[in-house]
Amino acid sequence: MQVSSVDVAPFLEDSSGYRGSADQVFIPADTEALREVVMESSRQKIPLTVAGAGTGLTGARVPKSGWVVSLERFRKLDIAAGVARCGAAVSLAELHREAARTKQFFGPNPTETSASVGGIIATNAGGARSFRFGAVRHHVLSLTVMFMDGRVATLRKGEKVDFAYKTVQPPATTKNAAGYYLQPDLEWVQLLPGSEGTLAVVLEAELQLLPDPPALLSGVVFFRTEDAALDAVDAWRPLGGLRLLEMMDERSLNYLRPKYGDIPAAAKAALMIEQKLASADDPDVDVWLARLGWSEAFEEESWFGLTAAERERFRQFRHDLPIMMVDHGRRSGAKFGTDFAVPLNRNRDLYRFYVERCEALFPGHYAIFGHVGDANVHVNLLARGPQDAVTAENLMTEFARYVLSLGGTVAAEHGIGKHKTNLLQLMYSPEDLEAMKQVKRHLDPDWLLGQGTIFA
Repeated sequence: MQVSSVDVAPFLEDSSGYRGSADQVFIPADTEALREVVMESSRQKIPLTVAGAGTGLTGARVPKSGWVVSLERFRKLDIAAGVARCGAAVSLAELHREAARTKQFFGPNPTETSASVGGIIATNAGGARSFRFGAVRHHVLSLTVMFMDGRVATLRKGEKVDFAYKTVQPPATTKNAAGYYLQPDLEWVQLLPGSEGTLAVVLEAELQLLPDPPALLSGVVFFRTEDAALDAVDAWRPLGGLRLLEMMDERSLNYLRPKYGDIPAAAKAALMIEQKLASADDPDVDVWLARLGWSEAFEEESWFGLTAAERERFRQFRHDLPIMMVDHGRRSGAKFGTDFAVPLNRNRDLYRFYVERCEALFPGHYAIFGHVGDANVHVNLLARGPQDAVTAENLMTEFARYVLSLGGTVAAEHGIGKHKTNLLQLMYSPEDLEAMKQVKRHLDPDWLLGQGTIFA
């Protein structure tokens, strides 16, 4: 096997700031070159970590030791009616762009478009449109993977796993990326998404594409109070054709105001929406004016649009927020973020708990935003020094315990990675964790893939 001379340093960190170490990085050009790496890893019992684009927030792509393999040369991308055939390294931005040229789209819409297809499959990513379309797992038609014995298999939708396993009851949330998906009649394309690179190496995927709707109404609706915005969430969630429902709290808007001067001065919250229409003249466009009046929203100062350019502006508005939070975190000391979700009927309970505890411990140094349609808003805490960082770590655990008391999940869309292995143990019983470990032992008996990810 040819020894790699690639610099290890770029692979020792992800967007969470988690850092690791490794002896070698390999960038195979094809399946046979990858097989050499995998087989040698197995022979020498050297841990092997699959590196995605580095956009993850849990440290899953960061090695603890051993070797790293990057599939950045696996870049096939073919678009056909209803399907995209993608190499693991294809970015979400590339997938969106090429699908759009054929008037199709990929249902889930993970926020970070520089993420790789392999990465969003590994975490079973969600995003803004998972409110309507579900997480990535539901859109995987086939996976071509390599197991740790060097075997390559193309596993298609409908193909059941061929070994015995014990089922694990999932939380009553609309999405979950915590641990292995172990449900009755389990298919390979259900098990491997969300396994965070610990069961097999994903080489290629066929992803379902959907036809573009005839028209889309997009908007950012501003509210006078956060309670009014939460009332609107409950009222709007069942609306026909609504496929995106995102929230930004008052603190979030304050971070955005310097760049977006047209945010209403008195706005205390915002909801970002996107609705499928029968046409640009759909009567439901006019209904929104009355809907805003019922919801105590800013009727004249809210933003609406029917064009792709307007939709992109609103998307950038939403995307700028996490970027700003990361930047503030770097300058203030550190940023801590949640990825918890609860059953839809407990959304307001969780939101109020977040505000109460953040106001007590981090007044003026936090923001709450994200996928309120899935009861999966993210809290971002900005630590101002070492003591704040300790307080933030403890608060994360406090949040997790409360979320679990409501029947929620400690990882809705980012995965467990290496950051949250302690929280996984709060969420599942020892028996459930053992059921997951049995699957790991079956497919990776030497525990080489993704060392330290999911299971500490």
